[in-house]
Amino acid sequence: MLPGQARDTALGDNAAMNLTPLIELTRGGTLECLHFGAVALVNTRGQVLAQAGDPHWLTFSRSTLKALQALPFMQADGPRQFGFSQEQVALLCASHNGEERHVAVAQGMLDKVGLTYKALRCGCHVPGLFTLLDQAAPPGLVFDERHNNCSGKHAGFLAYCVQHGLSLEDYTEPTHPLQQAIRRDVARAVGMDANDLKMGIDGCSAPNYALPLSKLAYGYARLASGLRDAEFGESFGLLSEAMSTHPDLVSGTGRNDLAFMQAGRGDWVSKVGADGVQVLGSKSRGEAFAIKVIDANKPALFAASVEVLEQLGWLDDAQREILEPWRARTLVNARGLQVGERKPAFKLQPAL
Repeated sequence: MLPGQARDTALGDNAAMNLTPLIELTRGGTLECLHFGAVALVNTRGQVLAQAGDPHWLTFSRSTLKALQALPFMQADGPRQFGFSQEQVALLCASHNGEERHVAVAQGMLDKVGLTYKALRCGCHVPGLFTLLDQAAPPGLVFDERHNNCSGKHAGFLAYCVQHGLSLEDYTEPTHPLQQAIRRDVARAVGMDANDLKMGIDGCSAPNYALPLSKLAYGYARLASGLRDAEFGESFGLLSEAMSTHPDLVSGTGRNDLAFMQAGRGDWVSKVGADGVQVLGSKSRGEAFAIKVIDANKPALFAASVEVLEQLGWLDDAQREILEPWRARTLVNARGLQVGERKPAFKLQPAL
């Protein structure tokens, strides 16, 4: 065995000890797949209330970070200065589908800032309406940076730069004053030292941070509490209200966050991130949970998230019905035959 192999095996064993089976798949009654992960339920005081696996599992926040990345702009009264509507504030937090309404809202933000879509540094990809929903894009489809799922976040980045007279060409660089302000405010929101945030570059080219699930959940418990938060109250109030009022802009047709926030009837603030992470906060309870599925399997993530809601007692019958498709309990093949089951494999435990 090579030296590096021994080291990797040890790391793998250590990781397995900190994760727990969340969702299992059976085919013909035989176990076929097991999706491991971790869950942390946290209140606005930062207390871990319940867990599955390691509640402090270190994971990249990915797009769940977007609402917190908007904090410098919100704290600087940016939405009022530029006349951003509630819909445009919602798009600051969005991983949208690139549908016509999403592009129109993003364009409206750029218009108010006095820039064109060419100033966006998020890159260009096929709209999520097609890739995420496994649909073929129509022939001749033309798309640009406004269709990027992160275009609203980046429009907010640009607005902050215009507001403060900062350079536009390099606003995604970690050393840029905008990104330094974001790192500062993210750390404050999740109760960490900014130097302890582990940085990586996200798909949209902006810095992203890895942090313990418990800290991510704490940030969303505070976000959901809105005006009650002593430090970021007005900013959190505007962000959480925009997200829960306009979940179609935060995500889009057929998407998880749209379904979850509609089911929450204004009480839930939900955000999914790439590679198996989701956070959901309850405004009335002052609590939020963060969940990570380590193999990034989306059906397993969504099924586990619904099961967390079930075990916490946050669901009534109407909400169960709305979210039942996201449990995806039955595995069906191309002929419509039931060939297996997807079931929860965990029980939340009181915090240790």
